[in-house]
Amino acid sequence: MAEHTIHQGEKIKRFREMLGVKQDALAMELGDDWNQRKVSMLEAKAEIEPALFEKVAKALKVPKEAIENFDTKEAVNIFSHNSYDSSTINSYNCSNTQIFNPIEEILKIYKEKEALCERMLKDKDEMIARLEKLLEK
Repeated sequence: MAEHTIHQGEKIKRFREMLGVKQDALAMELGDDWNQRKVSMLEAKAEIEPALFEKVAKALKVPKEAIENFDTKEAVNIFSHNSYDSSTINSYNCSNTQIFNPIEEILKIYKEKEALCERMLKDKDEMIARLEKLLEK
């Protein structure tokens, strides 16, 4: 029986779903010329141009290597075992020495968005103050 390999579009789809990102949200991150349908078509592609693949990884805020090296069989194997002893961890072959922690990435993104909201509120207050001064004149 031939081993089923997951194509690049499917890997992007699985990562997007694991991160809880909707196709519409990914489309917004990719730019004005993107929409949900175009993301769906991208996820159906076996091969994706390297520049676009990198752009999608950046939009998902994950290293492209994490998506490229994603192995469903290995992921299922890791998640299906509730006990993580040292032999389980050591048997997992990581080709990249950098460890990717999705929870840390999510917290980082949340903090960035929180700071952006605070800056936007400050800008709004400043704009209202300027408009009030203009109206007084």
